[in-house]
Amino acid sequence: MNSPSPTERFSTDRPLEAERPRCVGPILFARGARSDECRLTALLVLGEGDAPPVLRGPRGEAKPARLHQFFGWTAWGYDFALPAEAGASYALGDRAFAVAADMTGDIRVAFASCNGQEAGDGERPLDERNHMWRRLALEHRTRPFSLLIQGGDQLYADEAMFCHPALARWAKASLAEKPDIAFTPEMREAARRWYAERYVKLAAEPAMAEVVARVPSLMMWDDHDIMDGWGSHPPELQTSPVGQGLFAVAREMFMLFQLGIAPDGVSPLAPDPEGLSFTLGAAFPRLRVLLPDLRSERRLTRVMGPAGWRAFERTLASVREGERVLVVSTVPVLGPRLSLVERLMNRMPGTQDYEDDLRDQWQSHAHRVEWRDFLECLERLAVDDGAQVTVLSGEIHLAARGTMPFREGGGDLHQLVASGITHPEPSALYAKALGLLARFGEAPIKGCPIRMRPLPGKRAVYTAERNYLVLERRAERWTAEWELEKSGRSPPLEI
Repeated sequence: MNSPSPTERFSTDRPLEAERPRCVGPILFARGARSDECRLTALLVLGEGDAPPVLRGPRGEAKPARLHQFFGWTAWGYDFALPAEAGASYALGDRAFAVAADMTGDIRVAFASCNGQEAGDGERPLDERNHMWRRLALEHRTRPFSLLIQGGDQLYADEAMFCHPALARWAKASLAEKPDIAFTPEMREAARRWYAERYVKLAAEPAMAEVVARVPSLMMWDDHDIMDGWGSHPPELQTSPVGQGLFAVAREMFMLFQLGIAPDGVSPLAPDPEGLSFTLGAAFPRLRVLLPDLRSERRLTRVMGPAGWRAFERTLASVREGERVLVVSTVPVLGPRLSLVERLMNRMPGTQDYEDDLRDQWQSHAHRVEWRDFLECLERLAVDDGAQVTVLSGEIHLAARGTMPFREGGGDLHQLVASGITHPEPSALYAKALGLLARFGEAPIKGCPIRMRPLPGKRAVYTAERNYLVLERRAERWTAEWELEKSGRSPPLEI
């Protein structure tokens, strides 16, 4: 809640800027795949009044459905399928896009998170900001990816609360004052405009646009997609009219730009038809991707609420025996004993500003029982269903990995963290401090100690470089490699 005010101010009645893009997209969303086809949705954003083109593929045409109108734009969605074969492509107007649609054999999957920074993200030079996106795009051109998983903080909305003077006053008000400040229609429209324009600007950036038009994405939000620390703040902030109003605005734009659905719709991958949780489950040949929603119902004393747990359990029940399961926990599920730091800071004056960051973690003392329940769910997948379970996470702006043995011969749980595709790398001191803390060990499940381990080829437990992760299935063996901004490619890790 300490984000600085940006240099640019927005208002609800200012004219649309001439330099704003009139056409953004396509953004491709994965809807699952079978042995014969890959199911997709393409999102295209056009200037209001511009006629959408027909999407053409090998199996015919897909007509656009109007998803949303906002601030001079109209968003269109195309549901279609491509045959599971090499060289599959689709066309929108005079542009054609190749897709690695055959997921029956060897495949490559990219994972990225933390696509921004807390302040001034929109003012950064694109060459610096999107360096790792350009590297990802270049890699895709030579060795295509079939899937891009985006694991949280796709948008940094910290500055949204400074887009209107009344929102800025709320942000600076004390906790006692926040519940009495109304969320006016003017505040709502200013926030909606800020989120909409930031999403459109991101989607138009060339390196990102090249990737997301050709590699189907699965995305799940985390706190910065709403506001820093959402769910780990006191109720005076979170349940206040402005807090709830900002959440509703973030939710509207998340559904459109990260799920590819209308703001009043339901994702075809969501097991919760009521929309209280955005938990997703997607099936591919011999691969299942589960994305629990750790933000919609988060409170000081819980990570997922009743709807979230019901939805997550339904996705677990959909797993077939022996499948590879990638579970996206936007906040790392394996990590050092941060509860020690949390208890220490609670006793020290002047450290409460960091309380939401520590409460955000699974390892917080407030979430310990739920954390154990979550890990035991993954253990049942491995032991009872014979699944090979890997957790993918972001959030910490570092590259890292950890392991935890399952009981009863279930093998090891691998935790792979790839965080900071555009977020600046943190200090080396921060990485070293986490590494020292990891030496204390942690075992939320008795007899199953967590071990944080260096990346292949590294000595330190945490690597402070911008990065993304590459997962590859070749001849039914899975490996993981980190692409690191300064160090280059890590040696492959078998998982």
